[in-house]
Amino acid sequence: MTSTTPEATPTTSTTAPAASPAPETAPAVPAASADGSGSTTNVPNATNPGTSNRGPSSTRRGSQVVIVGGGPGGYEAALVAAQLEADVTLVERQGMGGAAVLTDVVPSKTLIATAEWRALVESADELGIHMGELRHAALEVDLGEVNARVLALAKQQSGDIRANLERQGIRIVDGTGRLASPDTVVVAGEGEDEEELHADVVLLATGAAPRELPTAIPDGERILTWTQVYSLDAMPERLVVVGSGVTGAEFAGAFSALGVDVVLISSRDRVLPGEDADAAELIENAFRRRGMEVLSRSRAAGVERRGDGVVVTLDDGREVLGSHCLLAVGGIPNTAGLGLAGSGVATTGSGHIVVDRVSRTTVRGVYAAGDVTGVLPLASVAATQGRIAMWHALGDAVAPLDVRRVPATVFTSPEIATVGVSEVDAAAHDARVTTVPLARNPRAKMLGIHEGFVKVVSREGSGSVLGGVVVAPRASELIHVLTLAVATRTTVDQLASAMTIYPSLSGSIAEGARQLHARLTD
Repeated sequence: MTSTTPEATPTTSTTAPAASPAPETAPAVPAASADGSGSTTNVPNATNPGTSNRGPSSTRRGSQVVIVGGGPGGYEAALVAAQLEADVTLVERQGMGGAAVLTDVVPSKTLIATAEWRALVESADELGIHMGELRHAALEVDLGEVNARVLALAKQQSGDIRANLERQGIRIVDGTGRLASPDTVVVAGEGEDEEELHADVVLLATGAAPRELPTAIPDGERILTWTQVYSLDAMPERLVVVGSGVTGAEFAGAFSALGVDVVLISSRDRVLPGEDADAAELIENAFRRRGMEVLSRSRAAGVERRGDGVVVTLDDGREVLGSHCLLAVGGIPNTAGLGLAGSGVATTGSGHIVVDRVSRTTVRGVYAAGDVTGVLPLASVAATQGRIAMWHALGDAVAPLDVRRVPATVFTSPEIATVGVSEVDAAAHDARVTTVPLARNPRAKMLGIHEGFVKVVSREGSGSVLGGVVVAPRASELIHVLTLAVATRTTVDQLASAMTIYPSLSGSIAEGARQLHARLTD
């Protein structure tokens, strides 16, 4: 909701990336290359800037680029194409920033940030800060006011993106685009008129939408998708969240922190089944400790309105009552009506567009980026795919997407941030793992942080950092250290020798690296 933007949080998708995501299946297209020939010779390494030849290609300057979709994949691609002196047209039907900015990442992370402030105030007693006569009074949350701020921030961010695109000379067309052929995009606006846009290069970045169940149809009032929660002007009395993946866990945690009675329905043994097992267990325990009811191994069979509330029926016949129900059961790619089949663009069984590591589809000159590809449901990945597509299409230096170097964050409290090889896959990579609890970190003690940890994965022998997990407040910021280490093949000795501030939470990352050094020399 996963992308900021881009962030860290993922854009909408059916699953969240695990700490060690498997490489995507390669489509039947040529291998990645910088010049489009299919040869991988002299493809620059992202960690070696000296191999890059930057600047517009003299052979592709002035190319007609048409981008369908104004989310992170689309608008970042447009900026790159404009920088490379292409003639760029961007088609968007919802608003600049797409769902990531308007209904997904920006709104959800703003709501979560609001919930964090309430939780911090409630825990101030431990630090010796009391609220006088109001010490034991409940903090009131005006959800209507919260949501008004959420939507205002999203609108402002969307406007900023549009203004920036226009400053770069990018033409924006408001409407719905579809492929009429590999080199023609047809745009339908509000009226009956259609506009044909010729294209040397097309990028499809139409994103994804919340998946709906035939037995649980959202009505926007009591049965909601994650795009509809911002219409609420009063706090739910009892919120039933169906789905315990990233989206479900984030919203369940946020509404619980805002003071709502929350029931989280999980069809799996634990919440966040795609995340590090220790991290997921910590979050589930935190949920339960804060009063959330978590129903594990419970699958929702249907949801219906009953009076002024909702009833969620489980597979085993049990009924869960609530005032509202939030459906967080994944997403589906926005490919309907896009003209893919008629243009020869291949899709997977789930409807996602097939792409290679430089964002090419199975049709020459047509690229795709973001959730519509199903690679990883993160706004940061969408933006990277869009940039790569333009670098490749317009003849600039390019390094193919490497999903092993992609960081991801679950914005629960505490946050879970991961990158690279997971502990589960460590043995297959001849790797060692160490875990450092945050409870013994001096900065954590000062901040009243009692739970969380840093986990570092390194290759035995060379000591190169292969992956890591951070569970902590602002883990989304701390993971960057480990992401750089993974991307640059830094060793644990090098990581440990880089000085950290005392006291700081990042000191626990260095401590983990030092522990691996000791174990490697045993």
